[in-house]
Amino acid sequence: MTHLNRLAAEAIGTFALVFAGTSAIVADVETGALGHVGVALTFAFAVMVMVYAIGHISGCHINPAVTLGLAATGRFSPRMVPFYWGAQLIGAFVASLLVLAIHGDIADLGTNQPAGSDLQSFWLEIILTFLLVFVICGVATDDRAPVAATGLAIGGTLLLDALFGGPISGASMNPARSLAPAVVSGTWGSLWVYLTAPFIGGVLGAAAYAAIRGAPDTATSTREGESV
Repeated sequence: MTHLNRLAAEAIGTFALVFAGTSAIVADVETGALGHVGVALTFAFAVMVMVYAIGHISGCHINPAVTLGLAATGRFSPRMVPFYWGAQLIGAFVASLLVLAIHGDIADLGTNQPAGSDLQSFWLEIILTFLLVFVICGVATDDRAPVAATGLAIGGTLLLDALFGGPISGASMNPARSLAPAVVSGTWGSLWVYLTAPFIGGVLGAAAYAAIRGAPDTATSTREGESV
């Protein structure tokens, strides 16, 4: 597997996540057919299917916060971090540009916006991303976890986070997912929340799992970096 294969997989996976998820937000504003649960399910299913589609190629991070968390805890090569981030951003921006071309600038192209204060969403995004990355480390980097359940567990965690966190912060948990529609739509207001909190939560989530995973002889590491 070449680095180019991995980067292409990350770009396509992030594209699928951002295009499907933000399209669902825009479509719901246009038609009212999906509702909050429908949007949350769209994001969750996008992540789940990409885990099964490209997890064996790139690890299916499709999220800069996941990449940083895994690298910070020795589960991913630090030198590959900027390349993964670049691929993820390319996929996200292509997705937002296509949403704009298809729908027009509706609902700020699905840009995340706090329902309350920026600080409230900042803390919530840290917790949401912590939970997501903690589960990712548990099911996708530890050989003791059942491989077949990886996509279901990660998609289910994202769905859980989106159900209770979405109405408050938008449940981004992903700087690439937040940055692309914000830039393309020109919506900058609270962007700092979504470019800082997920990274903090991602590193904390990965560190928490590293602390409890056990000694190397009981927690092998042959599946390093296989995550969303």
